[in-house]
Amino acid sequence: QVQLVESGGGLVQAGDSLRVSCVVSGRPFSRSGMGWFRQAPGKEREFVAAISWNGGRTFYADSVKGRFTISRDNAKNAVYLQMNSLKPEDTAVYYCAASTYWNPSSSISEFDYWGQGTQVTVSS
Repeated sequence: QVQLVESGGGLVQAGDSLRVSCVVSGRPFSRSGMGWFRQAPGKEREFVAAISWNGGRTFYADSVKGRFTISRDNAKNAVYLQMNSLKPEDTAVYYCAASTYWNPSSSISEFDYWGQGTQVTVSS
């Protein structure tokens, strides 16, 4: 019954910005840590960013620090990933994920629900 619905992916040029969104239904969103992961062709799914249940703690993969910002709006059951200064190596399918933990780590195993993924393509 838990669903994560993503939007905002698309095709952009290097240096552009993009915001992807995720709306969660079917679980107590306010108690769930949230995260974003991505998977490029031929590569394993990798951690991008995570945020605690109340937004008080965020952390990022080294590859996106200073460029990406994760945020959440519990009143809207939504989590966002603002991506600035996009690079071709950011091209991947981006997945929104929900955790049963209030303060999840970067481990995929701590996230039990996933969105369908949204394609982000950055051209040079």
